[in-house]
Amino acid sequence: MKKTAGIHHITAIVGHPQENADFYSSILGLRLVKKTVNFDDPQTYHLYFGNGNAEPGTIITFFPWTSGEQGQIGGGQVGVTSYAVPPESLSFWENRLSQKGITVRKTTRFNETVLQFEDVHGLQLELVEREAGSQNTWSSDGLSPEVAIKGFAGAVLYSTNPQATIETLTETMGLSESTEEDNVQRLTTEGPSGHTIDVPLEAYSLGDMGIGTVHHIAWRASDETDHLDWHKHVREKGYQVTEVKDRNYFKALYFREYGKLLFEIASDTPGFTADEPLDSLGESLKLPEQYEKHRDELKRVLPLLN
Repeated sequence: MKKTAGIHHITAIVGHPQENADFYSSILGLRLVKKTVNFDDPQTYHLYFGNGNAEPGTIITFFPWTSGEQGQIGGGQVGVTSYAVPPESLSFWENRLSQKGITVRKTTRFNETVLQFEDVHGLQLELVEREAGSQNTWSSDGLSPEVAIKGFAGAVLYSTNPQATIETLTETMGLSESTEEDNVQRLTTEGPSGHTIDVPLEAYSLGDMGIGTVHHIAWRASDETDHLDWHKHVREKGYQVTEVKDRNYFKALYFREYGKLLFEIASDTPGFTADEPLDSLGESLKLPEQYEKHRDELKRVLPLLN
């Protein structure tokens, strides 16, 4: 059975790109690792934030819709994106977020204390202390590696058909069922970060895509050869899967599982240093080859982003 190493990235829809960048860079302390455009809609930014080394498993990406409507979180979506922080750092984050005017809620899930909050555009986020995963050495606004967000801890998936989603996660993606608590099934990935995927067992009504919702969750393939194997594997499992798409920094394929969530599988290679060096990631607008001839026009259309 094929097994993904975990989450590669999560992609969401947000509002103004400057508000988005300020929140994830200045408040959460993530690094802007790529400033590009939506390959299917080049008049919209595609912004990537992650750890200092821009590693898979730390990357959250955004399509900023400056004139879009607010969405409704529901079935067929990632309901909550969960970040891992180092042990003994949750009180630091509770104080930091509160001082920034962000309402936080503490709860317990699967014997872990979880700090829940919303981003500036309504995305549901949470922080949880985890031993697994390397420290994030990116230094931003007083955040040291001892408290900085490491990357993803996992996600909560809202499904219109929870048992079908769990079957896809276990039988197709190779996750392991861990435990069940309060009518939520927890699954785990095989990778070193041990991402946890929680699936509430009560079906959700279909959500409405828009600002403040997650567009898709992407799972890791180790390289481009492995990615082709995943394409064959998903197709053989009976899913309608797209052709392999070149996203410059990874190869991508997409399919919708039977609980209506859009899954992507993305290759770890070639990575985010394919078109700019590590020490200057995110500093300039990077365009795919087909849009380079439209650079001046796109720069006039895209909102100013500091």
